[in-house]
Amino acid sequence: MRWLTLYARSRQLPASLAAVVIGALVVWALAGIGGGTLGDPRLIMLILTAGAMAFSVGLGGQDRALDRTAAIRWMPRRAAHVLLCGVLIGAVLLAVQTMSGQSASAAFVVRNSAGLIGLVAMGAAWCGAQYAWIPPFAWLSVSFVVPPASGVGTQVLTWMMLPTGTATATWAALVLVVAGTAVYAVGGPRR
Repeated sequence: MRWLTLYARSRQLPASLAAVVIGALVVWALAGIGGGTLGDPRLIMLILTAGAMAFSVGLGGQDRALDRTAAIRWMPRRAAHVLLCGVLIGAVLLAVQTMSGQSASAAFVVRNSAGLIGLVAMGAAWCGAQYAWIPPFAWLSVSFVVPPASGVGTQVLTWMMLPTGTATATWAALVLVVAGTAVYAVGGPRR
């Protein structure tokens, strides 16, 4: 169990989890002040994206050369790390919604947290862990600006905001989580 504790601390998981919880509580409090609810897809996406961005800092270790030359198998650990972060983001949001008495579709939260953590993993593999937050932030920004339409391209751009029954949104999130996890697990963070 000691190696798990050391791994979690080296990847800043406790601090990231605290940031996710604090971010969700702050958005919940601000939504209550502004008369909004945590059932609003925009607020849900704001919480999930902030959570994914908070966990992005832990996708790179303290010493990249050590990560690449260690005698342990990094591929399964990297994949498990990414998937665990996605689960934690969704769980925190669902817990805050339960506390507030408001609820959103669990399928919506699961789909979007999976897609966002896949984006973060791709960002870490392509840009490095310090810039892994850029893809989810950029995609959220585009999703807020692009008006909803029935075209497949527009649905892929706005997959975060679409209802759970939309096949294009589900496939977009699935492709992002599978591709992002695979790219990060195989190659690790960019140097």
